[in-house]
Amino acid sequence: MKEQIHTIPISDAMANSGECPFCYIERKTEEHMMDFVLGHGASYMEADIRDMTDREGFCRTHLKKMYDYGNSLGNAWILKTLMKRHLDEMNKEWKSFKPEAAGKRSGFFEKKQKVSENSIVNWIEKRESTCFICSSVQNTFNAYMKTFFSMYKKDAEFRKQVAETKGFCLDHFKVLCQGADKQLNDAERKEFYATVLPLMQKNFERVYEDISWFIEKYDYKNKDADWKDSKDAIQRSMQKLRGSDPSLPPHVLKK
Repeated sequence: MKEQIHTIPISDAMANSGECPFCYIERKTEEHMMDFVLGHGASYMEADIRDMTDREGFCRTHLKKMYDYGNSLGNAWILKTLMKRHLDEMNKEWKSFKPEAAGKRSGFFEKKQKVSENSIVNWIEKRESTCFICSSVQNTFNAYMKTFFSMYKKDAEFRKQVAETKGFCLDHFKVLCQGADKQLNDAERKEFYATVLPLMQKNFERVYEDISWFIEKYDYKNKDADWKDSKDAIQRSMQKLRGSDPSLPPHVLKK
């Protein structure tokens, strides 16, 4: 299958996958978004971009990553208008807030309400539920997932490449299974699971053996034994279980 612009990132991920090709895709997509928000292109100076970031805000994780990125002036511009947006919304919320309504309690036998009676709590929860970088990464990731299954259905060489990876982290394997259930027909789905389930089992066992040997190496009897592939077993085990390699350095502004 001839590579096209939208298939190249998928092929790159399969070639550089480590413990999970989709962790690689997600990381590269996030880095691209960090560069877009705070990089040398100075999108933070454009009012329409800051309007979008002001509406969605940023989660705690991405605020920390933005701080680590290193563009102090860019962060300051973004935070100034984001804080102003919060102050404007706060002023409206404070004016309309009714303490007597916030104190109401549902009866013992009434269904627990999903929405709080406290309008300030609802406003903060709405604010905390969105993140400009999270939503941008998710939208791009969803598009890549569709491309993955398009390639998987059409290209036998790509299917072979997938089968030769080290499997996936559990988080992205869940997403992959959800995608397979929607994107593949019955015959394709049967072949897909016949490939990926043994692949996942084999590679979970591989990492399990590595983390087990890592522990055994601390036994004095094994002090002169070879580490084999266990030196980085902790971060690889964490990635297999929850996604993302915790040992990777933060993405920073290029000089």
